[in-house]
Amino acid sequence: MNKFGAISSKERMKQLKMCVLIPTYNHSATLKMVVEAVLEYTSNVLVVDDGSTDLTKEVLSGFNNTITIISYPKNRGKGYALKQGFKEARQQGFDYVLTLDSDGQHFASNIPDFISCIEQTPNALVIGSRTFQGIEIKRSSLFANNFSNFWFTVQTGLKLPDTQTGYRVYPIKKMRNMQSISNRYEAELELLVRCAWRNIQLISIPVQVFYPSKEKRISHFRPAKDFARISIMNTLFVLMSIVYGYPSILIRKIFKR
Repeated sequence: MNKFGAISSKERMKQLKMCVLIPTYNHSATLKMVVEAVLEYTSNVLVVDDGSTDLTKEVLSGFNNTITIISYPKNRGKGYALKQGFKEARQQGFDYVLTLDSDGQHFASNIPDFISCIEQTPNALVIGSRTFQGIEIKRSSLFANNFSNFWFTVQTGLKLPDTQTGYRVYPIKKMRNMQSISNRYEAELELLVRCAWRNIQLISIPVQVFYPSKEKRISHFRPAKDFARISIMNTLFVLMSIVYGYPSILIRKIFKR
């Protein structure tokens, strides 16, 4: 039993000052189910509507009195949505932000696993590691994850099994005012790299994942444009890792001793 004893997940999250952040863009078909599932574990839920053009606003109107809703008219990207969510979480006094996607691929039942990990290793950034065995998934998606994992290792000297998952706990108090340069998908990889450079501990835990059939799956990833932009960012970060990243890791380790 952890030091928090046999208490509910809601109370544990309250004591940890942890909220849940759900960025969403045109996932009205699954959003209601995701929010309802998360509310079983905490009442501190932030949803960022990243300029959705479907029925997202109508879905969120049913939660007006129970969650915090942030919205803006134009789609700005997941990285931008995370920035807005982190900003609101800091203003509300939270120390940790648990993020998960609104497309239904993540199971809220894994939330207690993240809570336990933070209780045992405060100030860590916890990353959910998906398993794709037995799941029909596009080759491009697997390639993107392996591509991201490779560049993360080059830029930090560390290895993680899944650097593209959106199921994470960010220690925003420890991160201070850190925010991504990018406003798009690559922001999540960028945050991992920058936390590694700051010697924030990175921990992977296994999580369940659900992928609907390819016909029903909605993806906003644009292979040509997004891969080009990600490649440019990774080139920049490789250069930064040489002049700043690795020296910073070394210096922090020396002073930590």
